[in-house]
Amino acid sequence: MLEIFLFSFVLMYTPGPVNMLSLFAGVSGQARQTIGFCVGVGVAMGILFAGLGYVGSAFIPAMVQSMASLLGGLYIGWLGVKMMRSSFTAHSVSERPTAMHFSTGFIMQLTNPKAMVVVVPVVTVQFPNANIEGVSIALMAFALGALAAWAPGTYLLLGSQFKRAVLNPNVMCWTKRIMSCMLWGVAVQFIWQSHAMYGLS
Repeated sequence: MLEIFLFSFVLMYTPGPVNMLSLFAGVSGQARQTIGFCVGVGVAMGILFAGLGYVGSAFIPAMVQSMASLLGGLYIGWLGVKMMRSSFTAHSVSERPTAMHFSTGFIMQLTNPKAMVVVVPVVTVQFPNANIEGVSIALMAFALGALAAWAPGTYLLLGSQFKRAVLNPNVMCWTKRIMSCMLWGVAVQFIWQSHAMYGLS
């Protein structure tokens, strides 16, 4: 179960449009107005985890889960490589703040491709491996939704409290490198799980 939270944490907390908007809102002194935005992100992720979790547990056979685990591991490893490469490119927070309400965060996250990159491997591979089914899916969806809400919330807090540090490109670069290594660790776990499934079949 730990790998579910590790994988979700790494992907949810890496810099992306939702997190960077929250970061800039914090830097701009709009933390209080952006809390609803963060909650909207968490609710959207909770719905995605619950909806796809129940569909996945009912309709995806074990052999497909094994293949998904292998392909997911390779894909996650590729994401780690991509993130590591991007850490050597200078980035800055340049987006202008937009309307940061509950509905904005909810719609942005439902239509965010990064959200599906997080949800699909978790519900098709990690939920079945951890025997998460029935009511447990709803409980995990709630917990992961809360974790998702804390992702932009964390960037919001960092932006408001540590403006000088978060605007330093070196901080973002090293954050990406550390999370890239964490992604590779999760990728190895996925590939190993695929091998274990295949050995049992």
